[in-house]
Amino acid sequence: MIVLVTHIWLWWVHRDEHLTNTQSEIIEANETDVIGVSAISVWEIAKLVEYHRMELPCSLLDGFDEAIRYLGIRLIELTPEIAVESSKLHGDFHRDPADQIIVATARIYDCPLVTSDSRIRKYPHVRTVP
Repeated sequence: MIVLVTHIWLWWVHRDEHLTNTQSEIIEANETDVIGVSAISVWEIAKLVEYHRMELPCSLLDGFDEAIRYLGIRLIELTPEIAVESSKLHGDFHRDPADQIIVATARIYDCPLVTSDSRIRKYPHVRTVP
């Protein structure tokens, strides 16, 4: 299993040019396994639409249904264990609560996180892939 941060999920679904070849290869290599996305990513996208920083060609719910079904994404719910882990991240992790939850999700599931976010990539207590 791998976990995608919000921007990677969006880039992958929309075939965005920001997604690197390495990231595409890692995602494609895991298509027969589990590709996880934290439920907090749904909230992040909804907020982007609310603040007019993103537009979808359909309703939010239809867009989410399509993006979740896209090649078998597994939506990972926010459990009490993940919530607690997100509040106890070791070291000096930044204060973005969505990133904290996504990192905690990868830690709880003990799987790599696919991200381009340099702040997350520098955090030594989570496995990331380029």
